[in-house]
Amino acid sequence: MRRFPLALWIGVALSALFLITALLSLVWVPHDVTRLVIAGRLQPASTTFPLGTDQFGRDILSMLMVGARTSIAVALVAVGIGMLIGVPLGLAAAALRGSLPDEIIMRGNDLIFAFPSLVIAILITAVFGPSAVNAILAIGIFNIPVFARVARGGALGVWTLDYILAARTAGKGRVRISAEHILPNIANLLIVQATIQFSLGILAEAALSYVGLGARPPTPSWGRMLAEAQTMIYTHPMLALLPGGAIMLMVLGLNLMGDGLRDLLDPRIRRARQ
Repeated sequence: MRRFPLALWIGVALSALFLITALLSLVWVPHDVTRLVIAGRLQPASTTFPLGTDQFGRDILSMLMVGARTSIAVALVAVGIGMLIGVPLGLAAAALRGSLPDEIIMRGNDLIFAFPSLVIAILITAVFGPSAVNAILAIGIFNIPVFARVARGGALGVWTLDYILAARTAGKGRVRISAEHILPNIANLLIVQATIQFSLGILAEAALSYVGLGARPPTPSWGRMLAEAQTMIYTHPMLALLPGGAIMLMVLGLNLMGDGLRDLLDPRIRRARQ
C-alpha cells in the first residue's frame, strides 16, 4: 500500500481550506465588502465582526474571504495560460531537438525570462491600465517559458527510450508520439511544477496588488490589504498580519503539496526512501 507523505496531507489540508473559503465567498460573506462605514472603523473583534474592521469600516473576515477568491482565481488562470501555451511549445521543441524551430522556441523563452512578471505587468498596465485581467496576463506570460522548459527537459529523456523508437518504427509521427507517449510520461513533472507556479502566482498577484497593478478597488485583494495597512502597522498590526498570514499559509500549503506530490510521483525518490 502506497504511503502518502505527511507534507502532502498538510499541504492539501491548507490548500483545501483556502479553496473552500474562496468558493464559499462566491455565495456568502458575512458583510458587504464594498460598503464603507467610517463610523465603524477599526472596531475590535466581536460577534458581529469576528476579526474586527479596517480603517474604512469593512469587515476584515469578509475581505479575507473575497481576497482568497481573487488571489486563487488570478493564480489559477495564469497557471492555466502558462500550461496551455508552454507545454505544447516544450513538447514541440523536444520533438524538433537541434533544429531551427527548437532554437527559436528556447531563445524566445530566454527573452521572456529576462522580464519578471512585475516588469511585464508594468508594461501591460502602462498600455491598458491596472486590472485583474492584466495581472493574469503578466503572470501567465511569465509562466509560459517555465512550463516550456519543464516539458522540454522531461520530454528529451523520454524520446531516448526504446518504446519511442518502436513507435517511430511503426510509422507514428512526432505529434502523435508527443500526445500519446511523451505527455503522459511527463505529466507528474507538470503537475508538481503547476503547484509550485500556483504558489508563485499567489505571491505575484499579492505583489502586483500591493503596488497597485492588480485588481481594482473595491474588489478586495490580500496584497492591497497589506498596502492599505502599512501606515497603521504599529497602531493596528492585525490589519497587516491577517492578510500577510493568509498569503504565507496559502503559499506554504501549496509548496508542501508540491513537495509531497514530487515525493509521491517520482519513482527515484520513492526507491531512495524505501
